[in-house]
Amino acid sequence: MTADPRKRCPWAEASALERDYHDREWGVPRHDDRTLFEFITLEGAQAGLSWRTVLSKRERYREAFHGFDIERVARMRDAELEKLLKDEGLIRNRLKIVSTRDNARAALAIIEHHGSLDAWLWGFVGGAPVVNRWVHASHVPGRTAVSDRMSRELTRHGFHFVGSTICYAFMQAVGMVNDHLVGCFRHDEV
Repeated sequence: MTADPRKRCPWAEASALERDYHDREWGVPRHDDRTLFEFITLEGAQAGLSWRTVLSKRERYREAFHGFDIERVARMRDAELEKLLKDEGLIRNRLKIVSTRDNARAALAIIEHHGSLDAWLWGFVGGAPVVNRWVHASHVPGRTAVSDRMSRELTRHGFHFVGSTICYAFMQAVGMVNDHLVGCFRHDEV
């Protein structure tokens, strides 16, 4: 097998799982409510853990939370959530598991009031990706004034596990900001 000659953001070189995620998904603008809800859930689950851990459990999260169908997740009963706390394929943190249902309920309220989660969330960046031109990984911020505002608004609407750092990681993941380094082959592709 020949080594891949493409230059990537340094964090993506840690594992094949992270390389694949970086090369195919990270920073690609997402506008589907279900996908946005998935990333809010996964970024919140990641709090205090590595992204690799979350990626390795992603498929089980999709199964456990009905493919991130927001309406179905919002209807999950306490007994279903309790059962998930025993599932080794998930991050078994009660607050994180329960927050998924709470966040689905909050997302439905936003959808009802604003028409879509997509329109509301992308409104924080004016509907178009913010393209940064970072040269070094040390230049990439962990949060911004926009992620601070998003965090406050999500919290005000009843979301949990949506601190500013989580919101900024979410914004990076769903392409609201392009934080691929300028030397990364994906910078100009997304």
